[in-house]
Amino acid sequence: MLTLVEDPAYRREMKRMRNLQEQRHGLGRKVFHGRRGAVYRAYHDGMEDQLGVLGLVLNCVTLWNTIYLDHALANLREQGYPVCDADAGRLSVYQHAHLNVHGHYSFVLPDLAGGRRPLRNPDQASSA
Repeated sequence: MLTLVEDPAYRREMKRMRNLQEQRHGLGRKVFHGRRGAVYRAYHDGMEDQLGVLGLVLNCVTLWNTIYLDHALANLREQGYPVCDADAGRLSVYQHAHLNVHGHYSFVLPDLAGGRRPLRNPDQASSA
């Protein structure tokens, strides 16, 4: 407790960790929208299964975002844009504006050249 009071760097790190948790919870609310983000008692007490699946989906989205953030940063560096490591370190893998949690989904793997979808051009208008 004294370290929290006396060490400003420790307080900043604690705040950063709290913000990361809040971002992860925000992603969880977006993914788990069907019951307004609430875990409910299902037939045969399926609450543990719901939480397990939610954790799996959050980990998948986090991995997807990590891969594509890394790809986007590498692409920017290849094009000669100055990308500071300190700035890149502040990017969050818990962004979720690009997620579509409504609609129909296909689980057939597409044939992706290079193993990834192409990055969007930020100068072009969004089709969403």
